[in-house]
Amino acid sequence: MIPAAFAYERARSVQEAVQLLEAHQGEAKVLSGGHSLIPLLKLRLTSPGVLVDIGGISELRGISVEGDRVVVGALTTHGEVASSDLVRDKLPVLAEAAKQVGDLQVRNRGTVGGNIAHADPASDLPAVALALDAVVAVEGPSGPSEVPVADFILGPLLTSLGASDVVVSVAFPIPQGSWKGAYEKYPHPASGYAVAGVAAVLGVENGIIRDARVGITGVADTPYRAREVEAALIGQPAGEEAVRRASERADAEGSFSGDLFASEDYRRHLSRVYTRKALLRCLP
Repeated sequence: MIPAAFAYERARSVQEAVQLLEAHQGEAKVLSGGHSLIPLLKLRLTSPGVLVDIGGISELRGISVEGDRVVVGALTTHGEVASSDLVRDKLPVLAEAAKQVGDLQVRNRGTVGGNIAHADPASDLPAVALALDAVVAVEGPSGPSEVPVADFILGPLLTSLGASDVVVSVAFPIPQGSWKGAYEKYPHPASGYAVAGVAAVLGVENGIIRDARVGITGVADTPYRAREVEAALIGQPAGEEAVRRASERADAEGSFSGDLFASEDYRRHLSRVYTRKALLRCLP
């Protein structure tokens, strides 16, 4: 498995990366951690003429709180998110999901920006990003912009990124009030990818569910928000019966299909089971 020949450019700033991408007019790909792109290159599933390496741009690294959001730089690794005291304090569900990405080597090299931009339908972080209404910050030829992750991920390996755009950061809003979150996953035993992964967030006041967010990955062609599950929970007493009933709607949305890892019926079953598991952990 040898990639096709390509030229290599190392960008020293986000602006330079955008300029390099624009100069090569759709023939270039961005290289960050490489754990998504390099395997595709080796299999020749993609053959860009140029790789633009953004790995040395320090401004794309780091984790901070800005207002009511945790902002994660695009080059921040999964391992850094999983071990961050700030993330574990403000958004433990994000730290929990990051800790389950791949194996130790993948977590130490793979980046949050690369993960979201790759848009693998079996990736862990999109489930949390959807549940938390995360926003992707993008720099392009026309300047900076922000795109809700629900509008950013369009399909399997497909996003709204333009050919000359660079992901700068991902901002995860911190839910307000009393809330708990959980990420439950059925991993593929070899790759660690999610055959099913569910991120759930519940806000409960006086024993009543006031807010419910459920993001599901792995089971469908594109990660999705389980809106029918959420609607079935809001206004209900926070208990196992409400969770059981609502979880049965987990496969009411999403474009399901089978593959060599799991049939369509089994993926639907897993979506219900792991939605229930995640929601039960969110109960007070």
